Amino acid sequence: MASTGFDAGVARRTFRSLEAVHGMIYFTPDAPPEYAAAGISGNRAGYFASRSAALGAATSDLVFATFFNFHPTLVHASMRDVWSNTTPTAMLDARLRAVDVSLRRAFDDDLLASSELADVAELARRAALVACEHPEGRPLFAAHAGLSWPDDVHLVLWHAQTLLREFRGDGHIGALVAEGLGGLDALIAHAATGEVPAEALRLTRAWSAEEWSTGIESLRERGLVDGDGSFTDAGRAQREGIEATTDRVSLAPYAAIGADGCASVRKMGRRLTELVLAAGLLIFDLDRLDDRER
Repeated sequence: MASTGFDAGVARRTFRSLEAVHGMIYFTPDAPPEYAAAGISGNRAGYFASRSAALGAATSDLVFATFFNFHPTLVHASMRDVWSNTTPTAMLDARLRAVDVSLRRAFDDDLLASSELADVAELARRAALVACEHPEGRPLFAAHAGLSWPDDVHLVLWHAQTLLREFRGDGHIGALVAEGLGGLDALIAHAATGEVPAEALRLTRAWSAEEWSTGIESLRERGLVDGDGSFTDAGRAQREGIEATTDRVSLAPYAAIGADGCASVRKMGRRLTELVLAAGLLIFDLDRLDDRER
């Protein structure tokens, strides 16, 4: 899977340019009604069941392991009885219906029928198919790679980015585990980058304030963060190494479409991201979460 010579920064930026197109499924108001119709109520249960449905009737332990950084109690509570109330196929269908409704609202008819959207969907699909040649060590990705491709162009684009996201995500988890970091450790390290507020990461993954403080102290004893959770030089170097490893093991799909293909994806990705945001598909209200939400 080596892609020597291809710019990792180009690959990372190209991946991120389409993240909103995939990621909106976790925030869109169109998803909960579809999940409820399939038998699953509650935002957390809908999230865990719909994303893990590609694995089949996954146990809560399997979901916890593959999703990595959520509090185990949250995962177990959210997954309790879900497969008694619905099926993986029903949740996958509900998820795709929500994607369809959401992206049709974000993208007007002209865009949906345009050659520009078809071109970027084909590039993303080409990249994703290269990823599909390398499922080793990537269980959540491999499960999604085994799903049938949809027919509509906007759904092809979404499915391709879903595959690329899970491909990169599984690789990232491998890099974290190799550095001896668990799920809470990874969240604290993410917060230390300043990219996402620590409180948002803590609450959305349902770790208590006490557990978060204990986690900071554990990483402080390892010399990776200071007492306030900010990186030490050693912690920053470790994080940079993890990101470099993640980039390296996620490079092949983007090398396959080349620098020009990546540039085309990023150009269209910026436009699509603006449309997703304008349609209100990525609105998240942190105040709706209880401190533990378990």
